[in-house]
This record gives sequence, structure tokens and C-alpha cells, in this order.
Amino acid sequence: MKTVWKISLATGVLAGSLWAGSLLNVTADGAGVGSQPGTADDPVVTKSYVDQQIQKALQGGGTTATQSPAATATPAATAAPVATTAPVQSGEAVKIVDVKPGQTLIAGAGAEFIVRAGKAVIYSQDSNGVADLTAGADLLNGTVAPSNHLLSFPRDGRGISVQEGQTLGLVVMVRGPYTLN
Repeated sequence: MKTVWKISLATGVLAGSLWAGSLLNVTADGAGVGSQPGTADDPVVTKSYVDQQIQKALQGGGTTATQSPAATATPAATAAPVATTAPVQSGEAVKIVDVKPGQTLIAGAGAEFIVRAGKAVIYSQDSNGVADLTAGADLLNGTVAPSNHLLSFPRDGRGISVQEGQTLGLVVMVRGPYTLN
């Protein structure tokens, strides 16, 4: 008879706990835990709204971003330049550049490249190389440039070209000054 009482008591405690828990859940919903997004209790803010507010604060708050004066990037090249961009400025958009076999994409000081398609090699006029910011390595002249790595060019006269033997060109994302030879 004692086992029947133990089972009955355990069932009663379990049922009472479930009932008490459901009461607590109902009162918690009323306190804002399960409230709908977008209401006064839970406002929703989008990224574009935050970006607009930051721009308003920067423009109207008396603190303006200073831009450096424009300098012309003129790397030494043997062929006539095909395309040139303005120097790096804050917020400059990324440009997509197609590099055909035999051409060299020369970076201006401060430019950044990401090779998106094709096989590229590093081009440098001196013994120093290009900083691979993704891998944390220095890539010297003639080294294969890995795809989808951020390459930083601290000085003029360095760049990338299509790897020898490749029939297809490169697709490169470029931010900053460059010359296509």
C-alpha cells in the first residue's frame, strides 16, 4: 500500500508543478517577455535607420570627418595607362576591374585588392612585397596571390598580373588608386 501512496503523491506534485508553471508563464507574457516586435515595448531598428542617424549626427553635431587633399598617383610604367581612379577617400566604393593576360594592375599607395576570379601573381619593382592582410603574410614578387584575400599596397609601383600560362583574365575588386597597364 505504501507504493500506491508514493506514486499518487509523486503524480500530485508533478501535476501541481505543471499548473503553477503555466500560471507563471501567463503572467510573464503580460510583462513583455512575449510581446510583439515593433511595439512600444519592443521597438525594431533597422541598419539603414542607424546609418541615417549616424550621418545626421556627424553632419549636424559639429564634428565633421576630415579628408586629406587629393594627390595624383603616377607609378612608373612602360605602357600607357588604360584606367586610373582617384586616391583613397573614406567611404570610397569598390570597383570591379578586369585584367586581361599580359596586363598588370598597378596599385597606388594605400590601395587594396581582392582577387575574385583567375590566378594572379604579385608584381613588385623592388625587393619588398605586398601585405596579405587575410593570411598575415608578406607576398614577394612572383608569388601567387591567393583568391579572396585582402591585399594591401602601401606604396606605388606594386601590383598583380595574370599568372603565366593562364588564358583567362582576372576579376579584381579594387579600392583606391590604380593603373591598368
